[in-house]
Amino acid sequence: MARIGVQYEDVQRAIESLMARGEAPSVQKIREVLGTGSFTTISDHLREWRQRRAEKRDEPLTQAMPDSLTETLATVWSEAQSLANESLAHYRQEADRQAEAAREAEAQSQRRAEDAEQRLSALTEQLAGVQARLEERVQTLATLTSERKQWQQLQEKLEKRLTLAQEDVTALERTREHDHERHQQLVQQQESEFKERLAQEESRHEASETRLMKLLDDARLEKQELDKQHRRRHEQLEKRVERLDAQTAEQRKLLQEEERRRFEETTLRQQRDVELKDLRSQLEQSMAEQSRLEAQLSQITHENKLLKERLAFAPLPPFVC
Repeated sequence: MARIGVQYEDVQRAIESLMARGEAPSVQKIREVLGTGSFTTISDHLREWRQRRAEKRDEPLTQAMPDSLTETLATVWSEAQSLANESLAHYRQEADRQAEAAREAEAQSQRRAEDAEQRLSALTEQLAGVQARLEERVQTLATLTSERKQWQQLQEKLEKRLTLAQEDVTALERTREHDHERHQQLVQQQESEFKERLAQEESRHEASETRLMKLLDDARLEKQELDKQHRRRHEQLEKRVERLDAQTAEQRKLLQEEERRRFEETTLRQQRDVELKDLRSQLEQSMAEQSRLEAQLSQITHENKLLKERLAFAPLPPFVC
């Protein structure tokens, strides 16, 4: 069925224009003259024009003519009509072939359009899937980023606590050194006072020299024993401090290892929580160990004070005339 865009009269005027130029009408040439229209519509109008033309050729003449002329014209007309029918058959075949080619081209275009729509639909579905996966990955990344911030905050807190613990250990070490210096000064002072008093007693009591020497030796032995005990406790304290430093470094190493594992194995978060709990327990134990060391240092200070009191109030040898 012909489209509304190109009418039969338009095709007829295009055919007359072609015939006036001495060109045989065809679907392609008619479309070039019109500049628009589908091949199917133009082919239908061209077929209708040929049918009308053939019908007009079959109409009899209205005016009477001589018989001889009529026979001659009939012969000429018959030959012309035969030639015209042959040309018309050729044109019809060519038009049918072009119309068939146009229909095939239109069908291929329709199939390509359908294929394009199917590909577009598939691409749309694929794009929707990609967008969904992208949104899921973005959400997962946001969750991992939040967890990383939480772990970083926890790591900063633990590092601050470790720093405070190290500062406490440093302060404890300074206090221990200060107490040791005071102890040495007191011992030296006591020894100097004792020697001075001994010299005075020797000048006044030559007879009691042996007893005084023995008392001095006993005091020196007692002092050496106290010094040995102090050195042993000092060495023990240093070893404990070293162990505490090693535990602190080990805790920091474990914390760094825990941070690395958190990025590589997100499925082991519960195990890391347990390890973090162990680290906290170790840190508390370390703080308890520091408290115990401080208590021992206080005990050493108390013993030094008792030693000072014993040396200060040691009984003098009896006076011998």
